[in-house]
Amino acid sequence: TLQRGDRIAQLVVAPSARPTLQVVSQLSPTERGAGGFGSTGRQ
Repeated sequence: TLQRGDRIAQLVVAPSARPTLQVVSQLSPTERGAGGFGSTGRQ
């Protein structure tokens, strides 16, 4: 049961990333293993 004055919520203030997007008609080619998305850095 909630009573007057009970603390039932919490607020976390954190920065939010606001990236800028660019629309392109084509993506430039990359070689396999060129360190893209999901790359571990190992070869």
